[in-house]
Amino acid sequence: MIEVLVLAVALSMDAFAVSIGLGSKHEKRTVTLAAQAAIYFGIFQALMPLIGFLGGKGVLGWVESYANWIAFSLLVLIGGKMIYESVSEGVEEDIAQITHKVLLILAIATSIDAMAAGFSLTLLDVNPFLACAIIGITTFIFSWVGVFVGAKSGTYLESKAELLGGIILILIGFKVLLL
Repeated sequence: MIEVLVLAVALSMDAFAVSIGLGSKHEKRTVTLAAQAAIYFGIFQALMPLIGFLGGKGVLGWVESYANWIAFSLLVLIGGKMIYESVSEGVEEDIAQITHKVLLILAIATSIDAMAAGFSLTLLDVNPFLACAIIGITTFIFSWVGVFVGAKSGTYLESKAELLGGIILILIGFKVLLL
């Protein structure tokens, strides 16, 4: 279960970083924005790994002998992407007004990685529904807090959150490879 908690924290770092950016640019309605970001990001971060898990279960029989390498590759690619994004500009800097459509797009964009990471759940001895709930709740909390952190500190912590999440995912990838 510790792997699920670590995975949940790592996957939530992308949403946390975006939430920090949103909070730093939209300081006026922080509580409303925090609630909206937490709900959107939490739901999508819970659903996408489940989709990845179900898809992984569907193809696991075909690729079972390579499953560890596939999970390792996906986690390293996702982690590398997060590390790369930690040194590049965030998309939320161009957003002038936060609408439900914008939050939906951001939630999908930040949770695509979680769908790929959901494949790794097929290799862990965990209840996938419980794991996805933990991922969703963790992301909800990090997103909620991220908006307030951004409103208070600006974007200072934004890139550091993505960097940490990327490193954690790469380390999980190596652990999966050694299973």
